[in-house]
Amino acid sequence: QVQLVESGGGLVQAGGSLRLSCAASGRTFSSYGITYSMGWFRQAPGKEREFVAAISWTGGNTYYADSVKGRFTISRDNAKNTVYLQMNSLKPEDTAVYYCAARRRPQADPAPFSYDYWGQGTQVTVSS
Repeated sequence: QVQLVESGGGLVQAGGSLRLSCAASGRTFSSYGITYSMGWFRQAPGKEREFVAAISWTGGNTYYADSVKGRFTISRDNAKNTVYLQMNSLKPEDTAVYYCAARRRPQADPAPFSYDYWGQGTQVTVSS
């Protein structure tokens, strides 16, 4: 079992930046020899959860939704059992609850149903 806790959300003006963190505990990356790919998803009020970014176990492969490409960067530090999402040039349409997810496969994947563990989410609000 893996527990995921997101942090770093908040209120920011359009054009600003935030850095989200996702700390894993339990059967984490470096223990038990289990390799996890990680993803960030978001859900705005009245909308379905959508893919934002994903990263492979080694960090060598990353994937982004078209809506965030060039503005967001996903990274990971397996020694710290932590995944990050650097968000720059934020827009009001980026407002949502952001969720971190872990997948028991080394390859990243944009499909929410392929993830095994989810965090509780952190609110990001971008004002215009």
